[in-house]
Parts: sequence; structure tokens; C-alpha cells
Amino acid sequence: MKNYAIPEGKELRIAISGRSGCGNTTVSTLLAQKLGVKLINFTFRQLAAEKNLTLAQVIENAKTDDSYDVTVDTRQVELARSESCVLGSRLAIWMLKEADLKVYLIADDDVRAKRILNREGGDIEQIKAFTAMRDSEDSRRYKKLYGIDNSDYAFADMKIDTAKYTPEQIVEQILSELEQRGLVD
Repeated sequence: MKNYAIPEGKELRIAISGRSGCGNTTVSTLLAQKLGVKLINFTFRQLAAEKNLTLAQVIENAKTDDSYDVTVDTRQVELARSESCVLGSRLAIWMLKEADLKVYLIADDDVRAKRILNREGGDIEQIKAFTAMRDSEDSRRYKKLYGIDNSDYAFADMKIDTAKYTPEQIVEQILSELEQRGLVD
């Protein structure tokens, strides 16, 4: 496997988005490691831990309190603007407008539910129901707060169906694209 580096004196920001269970965190983590840059992936999950709440509580609270979204989204973008990084989040490709490469990860509902089950355990039908509710709530909030339609990702530089490739293969595709664009050596 080839080693990639950001050219001397340059900065590189990659935004990776996808719905829950698409492999966003896995791919973002691997890519950041390969490039030797910071991973920024501050999510409702981390906010829940900071506030001593469950993820479900944070999602419920965010339905009526915009500060949850604004806190997560603002913190991520501020961190991403400060140095070369991989920003992995639901809204990364929309919020980090200056990203050098915007990648949207796709997976169908069954694939996503199975991944979440493998990651967190539980009941597959409950996971499907919770994930559908979360997707719907996320979409509603993004539209209300930012005017973003998160089902419109046609502008992304790369769209990758994560059911067709391993995380390592996806990272290689992204690195190849970065190399073609002259963003890495």
C-alpha cells in the first residue's frame, strides 16, 4: 500500500458525510490515519457523553432545543478550519464549504441496520425503527436550522456505496482521487 503525504506548506480538508451506519466514522478514522491528519468527528454521541445523557435523550432534546445541533456543528467546523483534517459528520459536506474533497457515503437501510446491530447490539427491528426515526428527525432539523436538504448530495465530489467495498477499499478510492487532484503526493 502506498504512503500518501500532503505537499509541504499545504493544508488539506476532507469532508465525509453519510447517514448513521454508512461507515462514516470507520472510513474517516482510517483516512485520517493514512494521511497523518486530525480526525474531527464530534457527534451527538460525544455530546451525550459530555452531558451525561443517552444518545436517545440528546436526539429527543434536540427536537425542541436547537442548541444541541448548533453546538455540535459549530464546534466541528471551527476545529476543521484550524488545521488539515478529515471531518466526518452527517453535515460535513454541507457545513465545511471550503473542503478540498467532499465524499458522501451511501448504504441501504438494511445494511445500515445490520452494522448498527453489530456495533451496538440489540434487536434488528428496533434498530430499524430507531434509525428511521433518527433519519427523519435529522432531516427535519437540518432543513429548519440551516436550510439543508440532506437527501440532496449530488454536489459531492465522490459518492460511494459502502455496501460494495471494504472500508480499506473506500479509503484507497478516496486517496486515489486526492492524488489525481494533486492534493497529496
